[in-house]
Amino acid sequence: MESWMIFLIIGIIILFILMFIMTTYNGLIKLKNMVKDQWAQIEVLLKRRADLIPNLVETVKGYASHEKETLDAVISARNKAVNATTTHDEIQANGELSQALGRLFALTEAYPDLKANNNFMQLQSSLKETEDKIAYARQFYNDAVLGYKNKLEMFPSNIVASMFNFKPEEFFEANEADKELPQVKF
Repeated sequence: MESWMIFLIIGIIILFILMFIMTTYNGLIKLKNMVKDQWAQIEVLLKRRADLIPNLVETVKGYASHEKETLDAVISARNKAVNATTTHDEIQANGELSQALGRLFALTEAYPDLKANNNFMQLQSSLKETEDKIAYARQFYNDAVLGYKNKLEMFPSNIVASMFNFKPEEFFEANEADKELPQVKF
């Protein structure tokens, strides 16, 4: 075999390896950006929810002023969620907020006048719609994280991922407090 033939074969192999690395790297970037995009969608909805909560709390205050502990818990959880700086903290804080809102909505059973209040019902409806959208956005986010994690862990793309120091993202999971039913005592 002539030397130019050996160089040609080695060149083709090197070109194939470089094409594989480039394609895999671009695929990882695409998945990482998809995760970021899905997280941004969740943040938009979480902001909407955070904006609705003060109006809801003010409406409830007029009917259930002696339920200060529940109202304070909602406001405290909202503030934690708004001020969270990392994805992990934001996930935790929004879990607490969901639980506090569950307790707040449970109050409506004890206050029939509140249930009849038009403003409260509109706010509750808007918040429920936002919560449903958050649930869907979490699902899409987790699907994007799963695709990204699979690519990071599966051979041979895991080699390229480790070469370029790609890090896994965190799933948006319900914490233990979210799994419990809210308890409201009268």
